[in-house]
Amino acid sequence: MTRFVPAGFRVAGVNCGIKSNPSKNDLTLIVTDQPCVAAGVYTQNLIFAAPVAVDRARTPSARIRAIVANSGNANACTGHRGLRDALDMARQGAAVCQAAEDQALVLSTGIIGEYLPMEKIARGITLAAQNLDGDESAFVQAARGILTTDRQHKVADRTVHIGDRPIRIVGMAKGAGMIGPRMATLLGVLLTDAPLSAGSAQNVLQQVADASFNCISVEGHTSTNDTLLLLASGQAGGEPLAGVELAQFQKALLGLCEELAPLIPADGEGATHLITIHANGCATPAAARQIAQTVANSALVKTAVAGADPNWGRIVSAAGYAQVPFDPAGVTLRVNGHLLYARGEPVAFDAAAVSASMRAEPETRIELAFTEGQAGIRFWTSDLTAEYIRINADYHT
Repeated sequence: MTRFVPAGFRVAGVNCGIKSNPSKNDLTLIVTDQPCVAAGVYTQNLIFAAPVAVDRARTPSARIRAIVANSGNANACTGHRGLRDALDMARQGAAVCQAAEDQALVLSTGIIGEYLPMEKIARGITLAAQNLDGDESAFVQAARGILTTDRQHKVADRTVHIGDRPIRIVGMAKGAGMIGPRMATLLGVLLTDAPLSAGSAQNVLQQVADASFNCISVEGHTSTNDTLLLLASGQAGGEPLAGVELAQFQKALLGLCEELAPLIPADGEGATHLITIHANGCATPAAARQIAQTVANSALVKTAVAGADPNWGRIVSAAGYAQVPFDPAGVTLRVNGHLLYARGEPVAFDAAAVSASMRAEPETRIELAFTEGQAGIRFWTSDLTAEYIRINADYHT
């Protein structure tokens, strides 16, 4: 079959019995042909899972050979045993490609506070090693191995030409709940055959995460397991990217992550709408982020969108309590392109037409404009429905 995964990588996803449903994958294995560059960004929650502790200590690096990920069990709040299990999981993953035990990274997601079923993990790694491939089907199976309450897998890919080299980038992510952007509120793996130095990879990944995965929210809850990894095999050839070429790569990687990131709130638990918030005309990027994130996390705004209610008062007042100084008389608001509020005052609009657009379209676009400066941001969230409450009332954490 046609290679989908960048040169230098093979991937697999299998069910090893962590999840009771045998049709749902719960273990993912990624191996590299040669040591590769790896970078990572992680949760800022002071309570973080054992896999985060392992990976944070091992990245950035220029010698990673494997990633092992499991879903259904977060290996979080599991103390010394959890750390030993994470290290053992990494060791077993490294053994697949005859690598040293510290040349592997681990990811876990699922129920907090339960120990990993290590016998099942071991069987899963063995099974996955027998199914490693580089085609699109293998990548999709791997992407399915990291899902929890997600309704669908989340993947993206692209090829960008830098100089005379075609550079391949693919990404997978998971997330539907416990999404609050303080790093990258998800599990995500980005693979590329670009030649990168470890330092450049780390710097690029942090900047890309800040502009993409750090601009999403479902309910504002920062997970214990958030991890976004970038692995670069260098198989495209040449010297490590620098200068203009590195900037070209970063732009391509950002484009891929801007495709992946909104898939998470669009798939938010119980969600019926993706909400895209633009905050422009702010004094600083930090001010724009604070306003957009405050609007995104407002339960009143989210429920208004769920009910297709063009309730401009909820949006404007949420911006007002974001603790960012601005001139109230300079605020303008549009929803789905309809002007609802201009220069600090409501305007006449067809409420039925705006409501119909919100009800008919899977995405609701909120555009807030201020008069303080030139800074702006795009931020994604989901609406809030009764189904979200049902899912999280019934889901054991």
